[in-house]
This record gives sequence, structure tokens and C-alpha cells, in this order.
Amino acid sequence: MFSSKSDAVAVNKLIFGDESKSYKLLRKIGSGSFGVVYLGVNVNNEKEQVAVKLERSRGVDLNSQLLYESKVYKIVMGSVGIPRMLYYGQHHGFNVMVMDLLGPSLEELFNLCGRRFSLKTGIMLADEMIGRLEYLHRKSLIHRDIKPDNFLVGLGSMSKKLFLIDFGLSKIYRRGRGQFYHIPYSDDKKLTGTARYVSTNVHRGIEQSRRDDLESVAYTLIYFLKGSLPWQNQKASTLKQKHAKIMEIKLGTTEDELCKGIPGEHPEFATFLRYCRGLGFEERPDYLYLRGLFRILLRTLGLKWDFEYDWSSLEGNKDELKEKPIDVSEPMSKLEVQKRD
Repeated sequence: MFSSKSDAVAVNKLIFGDESKSYKLLRKIGSGSFGVVYLGVNVNNEKEQVAVKLERSRGVDLNSQLLYESKVYKIVMGSVGIPRMLYYGQHHGFNVMVMDLLGPSLEELFNLCGRRFSLKTGIMLADEMIGRLEYLHRKSLIHRDIKPDNFLVGLGSMSKKLFLIDFGLSKIYRRGRGQFYHIPYSDDKKLTGTARYVSTNVHRGIEQSRRDDLESVAYTLIYFLKGSLPWQNQKASTLKQKHAKIMEIKLGTTEDELCKGIPGEHPEFATFLRYCRGLGFEERPDYLYLRGLFRILLRTLGLKWDFEYDWSSLEGNKDELKEKPIDVSEPMSKLEVQKRD
């Protein structure tokens, strides 16, 4: 995004903030489809490190994705598992958003653990993910890009807590005070999200709602426990053809077939997916029931709910993981993501 030398110089000299705190950039740590992410530091306290998203500003740009995301953060901040937005503003031709610095994404941890999570880790992650979405949905928002890259672990004392990030594609699905009005049903939408994890209804062009976020969680969990999904790595000459192939396989695979091969062949994961696929467009999911499926399973297996995930036992990598800053925007491939509508 910032390819010119003038951009690089401007970024390196950028100091921003307000009267209470000022920040400067240290180094680039990632990039997304609409911006670059840097490791930043409090000018007056270098122990306070942050993640900084930068987007080239076009003046008063009402279509700025970073501006949109900053507004979403103002709505959702204040809950466990949602990073804080510390600052948003415009400086020297850039839109700037300062965030809590987080640890690795679940995709990175998945790779670190040999691209397969244990059943215990999968069960605990299921509960955490459903809990994050329940909170987001209570705020009248749907995420629309649930995938392993958009769940991160915290740093330090928060290293066992799961965070949900990247709200650039989020959308308000209901409005009104007291009596809520749900967004209308439509079936002419372009695919929004990441094709590997989107729901079958998204492939059909149906407007997204709460059910679609949860169906994406189901695919994410199956991916973690089996190591892959059957519609991965489809080859096609165009993006439309690739999406059509993914849709065909996804629609042609039953819940039981998809979950075959999960350790222990426990039916709870197929039950979860079947429940999500069966929800109505405006129907409120029973989050308590869904979390209960996995909590009961863990107790039945005699396992402890201790937040000791697979990566917790990788002693040689613990310090590295706690210190490793990552891209809190998480790259959204231009080939697999449409901008919000």
C-alpha cells in the first residue's frame, strides 16, 4: 500500500495521538487488504507497545474502511475478548488507528501445533468463539468474516484469553430501541467474507445474519480438528468458478460426512453445524444451548476446563509467543473478500 519512498519517510516520522498520549512507529508487522499495521510505542513510556493500523487518507473519506472499523470498535469495546481502540485520527495524509497489541492468531498457533488441534483445545475454543459472537450480536452487529486469522490470543496475563478482531466487514443487522427491526431478507448479495469459511447461505447470495457467523465457527472448528476442509485448494480460472466449486462441495457434504474423522467421532460438532444451518434468517440463536453442547462433552470426557491449550505446553515457544506482535487487521485476500455493502 505504501510503496513510494515519500510514503516510507512520512510513516517513519509519524508521531500521533492526543493531549494524553502520543505514539510513534517502530516497525511494520503486517498488512491487510486496505492498510498496513505497525508496532508502535508510547512516546513517554516505551514499555507500552501498541498495534497501529495505517490507511492512506483521501481527505474527508466517508468510504474509509478504517474509519468504519473505528466506529464499530466504539460500539463493541468494553467486553472481555475485544481489544481496545486507544486512538483514531488523521495525520500527514494517513488515517491512524491505535489498538491493543495482541499475540498470535489461531491460524499461526495451528501451524505451530502441526496443523491439528486436540479435541480438548477444540472444545474450549468452541465455547470462547460462541461467547464472543453472542456479545457481538447483542450489540446488533454481525462479523461477516469469521476465520482462524481473526481470533487472537492475548499477551502476558491475557495469554489464555481469546480475542475477536477485524471488524472492517461487520454490519448492523438490527436497529431501533426497545422493539428491534431486523434488516430485510434478500438473495442477491455478493460473497462477503472468506470463501473457505462462509455459510452455505452466503454462497447462495442470501443476506447475512447471526446464523452465518455461527456456521463459520463450525467450519473453523472442523478445520482445526481435522486439519483441513474438503473444499480447500480448488483450482479454477476465475474467482467466480472457484467459488462455485467450493459451494458445490460444501452443499453436497452432509454434517455427519463433514465431521467424520474428528477425534472420537463425537456428534456434538455435527449437531452444532446442523443447528446453525437450520436457523431462520431472523432467528436468535440459542447460545446457551450451543455452549452447553461442548461444556457437557468436556465433562463427559473427564477433561478439565483449565484453558491449557495445545500451544500452552510448547515451553520452548512460550516466550516467543508472548512477545510476538501480529497484524491485528489480518490480511483479507482481495481474491476472497468483497468490501462491505
